[in-house]
Amino acid sequence: MSRPIGPRTFEAFHVDGTSKDLTDPIANITAAANYAADKYGSIDNVDSAY
Repeated sequence: MSRPIGPRTFEAFHVDGTSKDLTDPIANITAAANYAADKYGSIDNVDSAY
């Protein structure tokens, strides 16, 4: 489960080849992963529940 990202963040980190629809889960998750990598340097640096 991931939290959907907002329209500006989605547009900035959108992945070519995925839907341009913010509500498309694949497009939203891949854009969110790009955002996390940009903000934190690696997905491994993001705090998690474990």
